[in-house]
Amino acid sequence: MAAVRDSAVDAAAHAPGPATIARVGLGLLILLAGVHKLLAPEAWAQYVVSWLAPWLVVTPVTFMLVNGVLEVGFGAAILVDRYTAFSSAVAAVSLSATVAYLAVVAVTYDGLFVDVLVRDVGLAALAWAVLVDSLRPD
Repeated sequence: MAAVRDSAVDAAAHAPGPATIARVGLGLLILLAGVHKLLAPEAWAQYVVSWLAPWLVVTPVTFMLVNGVLEVGFGAAILVDRYTAFSSAVAAVSLSATVAYLAVVAVTYDGLFVDVLVRDVGLAALAWAVLVDSLRPD
């Protein structure tokens, strides 16, 4: 068991730092979500409940397509570490708003999308962590 632990410690010593791993993970998440929204916007449009749809200026599918384009750009920026503070701020605010929306939906629609809500709480925290790290002086 000690050999396994020693190997893990050695691997960790040579791995990128936790902030880099978090940034790359968030960048990939946002980028891949954007790509999927462009390829299958209907799959994402299902999260727009009846009371939200009239508030959108466009159809839910068009809304997801526009979000997909934006997410590809912001995700790529985070991934390559360019404009990271701005892009991660957008992700953090967007994911926090999504969490609030999903919480309202979960309460008003008898637990609808609770699984997504639980996941997005962690993703919002990840985005906030990347933002805080990107704002810290080197």
